[in-house]
Amino acid sequence: MDSDSPAGQSMSHWLQFSSLELLVGIADHGSLSAGARAAGMAQSNASRALKTLERRLGYALVTRKTSGSTLTAEGVLTVQWAREALAGLNAFSAGVRSLAEHGNKELEFGASMTVAEYLAPSWIGQLHEKLPSVIPRMRIMNSHDVIQAVEQEQLSFGFVETPQLPSSLRSREVFRDEMLVVVSPAHPWAGRKDPVTLEELQETALIEREEGSGTRAFLNSLSAVERAKPIAEFNSNATICQLVAGGMGPAVLSQLAVENQLKQGALVEVPFAGPALMRELRAIWREERALNANERMLLGIAINQLPRS
Repeated sequence: MDSDSPAGQSMSHWLQFSSLELLVGIADHGSLSAGARAAGMAQSNASRALKTLERRLGYALVTRKTSGSTLTAEGVLTVQWAREALAGLNAFSAGVRSLAEHGNKELEFGASMTVAEYLAPSWIGQLHEKLPSVIPRMRIMNSHDVIQAVEQEQLSFGFVETPQLPSSLRSREVFRDEMLVVVSPAHPWAGRKDPVTLEELQETALIEREEGSGTRAFLNSLSAVERAKPIAEFNSNATICQLVAGGMGPAVLSQLAVENQLKQGALVEVPFAGPALMRELRAIWREERALNANERMLLGIAINQLPRS
């Protein structure tokens, strides 16, 4: 009997999960080269891995043509089983990682500027009341950098305010934030009777957050055309508020960032002609990863503060 066949030895001794990922990639993308890219495998290695898998299974999985690769009837069934096996492996990996992290006494997470300044302090306070032995460590950066850190596994968990998220990440809404157009009391817009239009915002130079911030990304997502170049860019909401109050120009900022200045009369809200400028602040983590107990606690605290519509 061929010792290289399934009957010759236990499949657990020779089956490589990377070969199953390759097979699923071929099924999803229609060619060996595309399947190899999806599995993160060199094409030369992919061809060899596929031949080895077919030899050890004892039947052909793929019919190769110049136009691409198609699954055999046996290949279709095998891909279905491969998906189930990979899903089980991912669940196993996520589960054991979650158990290993359960006793972790530190909670490190990333937070975009608006979340870090106006929401996270309350969340951290509540977390300390519930889990006093846990030491929270918050890394403050803009939304782009939080996303990049989570994608690259520098962080496992974070909060962002950008409307566009990669498909590799899972997310959960934690807060619905309204953006307001604000000016100084001396600005011409402060006394206008007609609401400012989206076209006006697009054509008006604003004091803005830096590229990569969720606030900047939200404004860009509203516009189908290129917006006017900013008067200035800063990575601090507080700095922008001070400059707007000083008469440098208008800005569009989170209501969280401007509510105190509005109450004090340092800023004036300009009505907007259209639906409220609402955005979602979201928690993010990698698709294949399960949140540990501390992260689930922080996420639950944040979600419980979600305003009811």
